Amino acid sequence: MLISKIWQWFANPPVDAPGAVILLRLMAGGVFFWEGILKFVFANQGPGRFTKLGFPFPELTANIVGVGEIALGFLLIFGLFTRFITFYFIIQMIVAVLSTKIYIYLGINPLPAPPAPPITGFWAVLHEIRSDYAQIMTCAFMLIVGPGRLSLDAFFRKGRHE
Repeated sequence: MLISKIWQWFANPPVDAPGAVILLRLMAGGVFFWEGILKFVFANQGPGRFTKLGFPFPELTANIVGVGEIALGFLLIFGLFTRFITFYFIIQMIVAVLSTKIYIYLGINPLPAPPAPPITGFWAVLHEIRSDYAQIMTCAFMLIVGPGRLSLDAFFRKGRHE
């Protein structure tokens, strides 16, 4: 019963939010889309990064994450399966923050240091987390309010009720 309610909540996001939500979908979906592509174009953004961070099977991990970012970023841009995708991206971004920013805080970052002070500690983390934070908050907003009127979720919902 609870699982059914949760499924219904994810599968039927509200679609009455203003059409301007498309701007947030373009921003968040676009960033995930091109970051996914970068994992294949530049080894230091894909397998190299996951190797430095100590992930098991770094090439496979980079490929899975990259394909997910490309496919799901594309779907997010068009507003299809919005709640499922934004929930997945929130979890992915939390994992990304926990797997990279803790090293900055501790001053043992296996990745290249930030280009300007602060390099380590609390303020360095706050500075380096800014885009992650923006992606998490944007996805959380869409998770709550839905993809907006100008989305495939809205289009298909309208088609089911006619």
